[in-house]
Amino acid sequence: MKNFTYYTPTKVFFGKGEYKRIGEIVKSYGFQKVMIHYGGGSIIKSGLYDTVTKALDAEGIAWVAFGGAQPNPTLDHATKGMKICVEEGVDLVLAVGGGSAIDSAKHIAVGAKNDCDTWRFAMKQGAPVDALPVATILTLAATGSEMSASAVITNSELGLKRGYNSEFHRPLFSIMSPELTYTLPPYQTACGVVDIMMHTLERYLAKTDNVMIADQVAEAVLRTTIHAGNVLLEEPENYEARANLMWAGSLSHNDLTGVGRDYVMISHQFEHEMSGMFPAVAHGAGLAVVFPAWAKYVYKVAPARFARLAEVLWGITEGSEEEKAYQGILAFEAYFKKLGMPTRMYELDIPEESFIKMAESCIGNATKVLEAIIPYGVKEICDIFALANEK
Repeated sequence: MKNFTYYTPTKVFFGKGEYKRIGEIVKSYGFQKVMIHYGGGSIIKSGLYDTVTKALDAEGIAWVAFGGAQPNPTLDHATKGMKICVEEGVDLVLAVGGGSAIDSAKHIAVGAKNDCDTWRFAMKQGAPVDALPVATILTLAATGSEMSASAVITNSELGLKRGYNSEFHRPLFSIMSPELTYTLPPYQTACGVVDIMMHTLERYLAKTDNVMIADQVAEAVLRTTIHAGNVLLEEPENYEARANLMWAGSLSHNDLTGVGRDYVMISHQFEHEMSGMFPAVAHGAGLAVVFPAWAKYVYKVAPARFARLAEVLWGITEGSEEEKAYQGILAFEAYFKKLGMPTRMYELDIPEESFIKMAESCIGNATKVLEAIIPYGVKEICDIFALANEK
């Protein structure tokens, strides 16, 4: 186990109806003016927008609304939000939505307090020195951004999607009411299931031994997520499944399963190139395509970890370590298909001729070292993309 510092200051309000307390919660912190940041019109149609604004009004808290956060949130849109925060004197950015709205809110909060081109932070060319506090009302179990120090943003002009970590990104508080996810389309629920699994798996599969407690927690998160996904296929309004999935999403990315490890979110690195170049690709769908291909490419180098997953998640006990590992990877792929996820590049309309450009971008045109189980250059990444495109 490696040395680590673990810090998760986000206060969580979890359970049925907790979102209705937003006014009193904001007031308890002493904030005067809130930006409500959200995505499309779903929170308006559901009545959540009215509930939030009326709760703030009831406590005498001023607010300004800023919608339009897209899946794969963009820098140009976040920049508009930064300007509004400064002009309106906002002192809290409240994201109401899923990971896209939350990541966009984090970027807005940083930009409102740093007088510079904030894209440089995403490119690891500096770090923010301050930020407005961020809070969330979660409406989608997926990214874990409601408790994480990370945020992802897309530069549409460059066709690049990049993420970076900062303690300024950790929400001050997050409200998680699982019933807000009842009306999600099955595809969005499935994308969330995959994302939660990937946040956990990419830490679990790191080459760090003797991290038993983190391993056990990760396995529990994975089993719970798989079970919840199966239940929600048949019962989308099953509260316990929604609740367990939502909490699994938070635990998967608040780094609880990453403590004591050296890890790289390798499937995320690959997928960011996919949805950065092709913004219509949903993040979870891209991960469902690239993870099995990556696993097939590297499992023989570290068969024990993959074999362990095959046993504890899928009940595969027969055969050698390599055989169990491979059968386990096929089980992941079959589960993604059962959820209605794509598992091939062509299902996402990503053409083969784009593979080299995505691979080159992934390693920063040979300026970045990328390693997870094995080192990756353009050839290795293209080989993985090709595996993900096999018919």
